[in-house]
Amino acid sequence: MMSSATVANARLAFQSVARKAARFTPTVGASQTQIRFHHPDPFNPKVTKGWKAAVKEAELPTTRADQEIANALHLGLQGASSIEDKSIPTFSRGELPHFAGINTFLKAPYVEDVRDVGKYDATVFGVPFDGGCTYRSGTRFGPQGIRRISALYTPYNYERGIDLREQMTLCDAGDVFTIPANLEKSFDQISNAVAHIASTGTMPIILGGDHSIGFPTVRGLASVTSKNIGIIHWDRHADIQEKDLDERMHTTPYFHATNLPNVNAKNLVQIGIGGWQVPRPAVANMVERETNIFTMDDIEEYGIEKIAEMALERAWDG
Repeated sequence: MMSSATVANARLAFQSVARKAARFTPTVGASQTQIRFHHPDPFNPKVTKGWKAAVKEAELPTTRADQEIANALHLGLQGASSIEDKSIPTFSRGELPHFAGINTFLKAPYVEDVRDVGKYDATVFGVPFDGGCTYRSGTRFGPQGIRRISALYTPYNYERGIDLREQMTLCDAGDVFTIPANLEKSFDQISNAVAHIASTGTMPIILGGDHSIGFPTVRGLASVTSKNIGIIHWDRHADIQEKDLDERMHTTPYFHATNLPNVNAKNLVQIGIGGWQVPRPAVANMVERETNIFTMDDIEEYGIEKIAEMALERAWDG
């Protein structure tokens, strides 16, 4: 709870800002007309993105949301007679309520037979692996945690004016069976999984897992296409050493990925690299392979949109 003195100080500060923001134009009779010209009118739909986003929502269909409700009532039985909202089933099926139901990513359909993932535009699957960690373990529980928090969200994004449920199809294929005590066997499992998912034509979305999984993920993709693959790597760490603690750990994935025939180092873009945790051996590899590096200072100087444009241009080059 704020004290009366704190409230008074806040009020004075606000009034000071308001006085500086306002401009006064003298008129007849020494009266003054207050003109605020540095703020847009928040109710003018031609000015604020917020209003445009609100208007755009009506353009989105509700076809699949309606289908989901009908399916929930069919599979989960009609709700009790006391329930006024007749779209609520007895058993939770679909998006609502957020605290209930099977914990797939964004409550997407679970596809138990992985041969069926090609029926969807994109497929989420987990790689619960932290055998590549050199310091803090626990990322093997990452896929579970990401799915759990994703249940809180809807498929609709207000600012972007998109609804994933209406504009694409998404499924969850579960997790890769990793081998906790063996890096290379886990890498083989991950590459097999990614290769299968990608080969069906669906877009793989991987939930990790420590950063060592970057190499087997790219290897799996590279094995099912003759095209060149570009990588956009967001991190503070370089992750391009050949080995760490004598193994291919979480600090090494993009050294080995860029050794693959159709993954060129010139198409590796590394964004955010810097600070006090970039090993010098990794820096030597970055220079030798001529990767594309953007620090946080670069992002502040050029802006995130320009950095994204340059990153895509370099990742797609060739």
